[in-house]
Amino acid sequence: MPLVLDLRSIDATMLATVGGKAANLGELTKAGLPVPHGFYVTTDAYRTISATDGLADLEPAKARRRILEAAVPGELKGAILAAYAGLGDDAAVAVRSSATAEDLPFASFAGQQDTYLNVVGADAVLDAVRHCWASLWTDRAVSYRESNGIDHGSVQLAVVVQRMVDSAVSGVLFTANPVTGKRDQAVIDASPGLGEAVVSGAVNPDHFVVDGEEIVERKLGDKRFLICSLAGGGTEKVDIGENRAPCLTDRQILQLAALGAKVQAHYGSPQDTEWAIDAQGVLHLTQSRPITTLFPVPEHAADDFRVYFCFSLAQGLERPITPAGRAAIREIAGAAAGTIIGDPASNGCTEAGGRIFLDVTNVLRSRTGRAFFPRVLDVMEARSAQVLRGLYDDPRLALTQTSPWPAVRRVARLARRFHAPSTVLRALADPEAAVRRARSTEARVLEMAEKRSIEEALRDCVVPVLPTVAPTALVGFAMLGLAGRLVRTEPGELQTVLRSLPNNVTTEMDLDLWNLARSIRTERDAVDVFQGADVEELVARYRAGELPPVAQDGLRAFLGQWGHRAVAEIDLGLPRWSDDPTHIIGVVRNYLRLSDEQARPDAVFAGGAAEAEAMIERLARRAKGRGGLVRFALRRTRLLAGLREYPKYLAITLFGTLRARIAERGTELHAQGRLDAAPDVFFLDFEEMRSTEGNLRRKVTVRKEEYEREMRRRHIPRVLLSDGTEPEATAHAQAAPRVPGDLAGTAASAGEITGHARVVTDPVGAHLEPGEILVAPSTDPGWTPLFLTAGGLVMEMGGANSHGAVVAREYGIPAVVGVPDAVTRIGTGDVITVDGSAGVVRAHQEGA
Repeated sequence: MPLVLDLRSIDATMLATVGGKAANLGELTKAGLPVPHGFYVTTDAYRTISATDGLADLEPAKARRRILEAAVPGELKGAILAAYAGLGDDAAVAVRSSATAEDLPFASFAGQQDTYLNVVGADAVLDAVRHCWASLWTDRAVSYRESNGIDHGSVQLAVVVQRMVDSAVSGVLFTANPVTGKRDQAVIDASPGLGEAVVSGAVNPDHFVVDGEEIVERKLGDKRFLICSLAGGGTEKVDIGENRAPCLTDRQILQLAALGAKVQAHYGSPQDTEWAIDAQGVLHLTQSRPITTLFPVPEHAADDFRVYFCFSLAQGLERPITPAGRAAIREIAGAAAGTIIGDPASNGCTEAGGRIFLDVTNVLRSRTGRAFFPRVLDVMEARSAQVLRGLYDDPRLALTQTSPWPAVRRVARLARRFHAPSTVLRALADPEAAVRRARSTEARVLEMAEKRSIEEALRDCVVPVLPTVAPTALVGFAMLGLAGRLVRTEPGELQTVLRSLPNNVTTEMDLDLWNLARSIRTERDAVDVFQGADVEELVARYRAGELPPVAQDGLRAFLGQWGHRAVAEIDLGLPRWSDDPTHIIGVVRNYLRLSDEQARPDAVFAGGAAEAEAMIERLARRAKGRGGLVRFALRRTRLLAGLREYPKYLAITLFGTLRARIAERGTELHAQGRLDAAPDVFFLDFEEMRSTEGNLRRKVTVRKEEYEREMRRRHIPRVLLSDGTEPEATAHAQAAPRVPGDLAGTAASAGEITGHARVVTDPVGAHLEPGEILVAPSTDPGWTPLFLTAGGLVMEMGGANSHGAVVAREYGIPAVVGVPDAVTRIGTGDVITVDGSAGVVRAHQEGA
């Protein structure tokens, strides 16, 4: 492979040879887009001088030193100088790093390696190339690779050398809105001079948003700093004073948006580009890479507007769901659609980013759906309900079903089919017997599942059983609502009635675990073992049967009863407690440290139950003549409402049984050599598990990589539109109130966090406690290791497309940039709220 290649000979297939930045530029050149001409020093050249073996084991400073001190072989030196001479005598060039792990779909590496601008002369070019090689081992680049799970030894570095554009104005263009996610908006940050001023965050740029062919937002920055080329090479930063005149004409803004559309069309995905307009008004494209922070949109017809509700997040899961877990949810959703709608294919269940979304478009186009669905969410996921209600005025969601009767008839049919009226009456007449009947379904579900395939068990043993159980719990909540109509209540009083409910399987499980800890407490040697060992050692001793008998037998009994449960248990692909008891043993260990008698779980539960009974009597007395009816209603609430957990519990019980069967299949596939390990079976769907031939290893490897990338994603939209818009971010930006004392800036990374500020003016030696909000004058890539522990970011300088903003979005931390005098108006330790959707920073009094 040549050590140097011409720009026009490169395309996107040559990532391993020329790195991400160079591959993209070569691809864009071949597509006929206006990319400045140049050449590439390949990764083979890097290997020639870096003695790569062992570099990954060195400290970053030593790795850099090894590269900077290495001699450049004559053949390589000659090739670089010959290519440089081909650009013209002492041509001014930009020398830019291009790593093989860079400009990737899941990690931008924005600014993590070095760039040198306006390099003039052969010796200067050679020196800049050498320093680019060394920049692969800066502390920030090493930290960034580690945070993205990229092996240091697998990364190589090429160098791009291009003719320098003497920019009159330059900047960054995103072909989708990186804050709101809207795919058909172009976002432009621009400033006079070289683009480094914008991407480094050294200037508050002009900010424009283009929707179609309309400029829908203009925010002019002060643009007081200019980075310009010097005669003979190098650049300088010049303070030119505040400049509020726009640096782009409307024609240029629309021209940029049109160029961005061409780039996006070429790649088929939203792009983060850099551009420059020279003194003659000619537009140049200097970089393009995928926007890595956009949440993927579920597949849908291109011209069909849809609204998606994140079921995963509503269930408390920010993490992705394994392929086996998603397959199980698809089966259940299909069964639910077949039961309720009569069409299993119309289940509205879809996937994006490894999460489950429900298509609620038709629900929001129905008057009945609008009346009921958000009210259900008010109980389980109130923020999503608020977001959905905010969409009612969207003309794309105009009502198409205004009559309630189709829904009423459907509910009536289901009620008759599953004998709901008689279930309700029996629950009112004899709640204790109703509870026994509901809980007897567990044995029936497991018996049915034994005779069915995995898919059949999920379809036949979850949804059809739930209508026989759910009405009993709903009676309890209906009685609570009735009591609320019969007697005047103060805020929180009815909620008190729901404290420490009996017949709640989750509470029973928690109390059983506490009782296990109490048993261990009775034997001093058992307590000493738990206090003297860490959790991993205790787990190992339990698996070896070497814990003291009271603990060994107690844990075995607990896991025999509750071992099918787990953290994030709706994901069938995740280990149950019986598979891995680490969490349970850790909880027991913590319980043994409880010294406050009032904080004991059984004492807390008993106290809550006593408060609930006292509240029932208080409300009954307040109701006077209706007191007997209020007491009757609330007593049934207490007895029946605890069953709300039982439908999900039945599904999780079934999951435990099915998981064991799937694990057996995994063992078989591993024995056949078709999987690297038996647990890999959970990265297959059910059809793939049953397959009798073919190596499944590659498929599992790809899915594991995708899963690990999604595990690092920190921002998950509650509601997502088919054009990529996150309505919560958009609504927050539009509706956020400006109150006296607010610090206004530019929205840079969506989300909101309240925490203690840490003002840092120099990143060297700086330390952030986890969750602290970094407040800085500006940030270049050298600051980004601090982002790993930061809860949020506030910058005095910069735009939404500067390096700091890009990395903040990748790390999922809320960010506001361009906040005047932030480092003087905010003090270390101040409690502030960063609203990265609205572009607002709000101060609070301590404790407020």
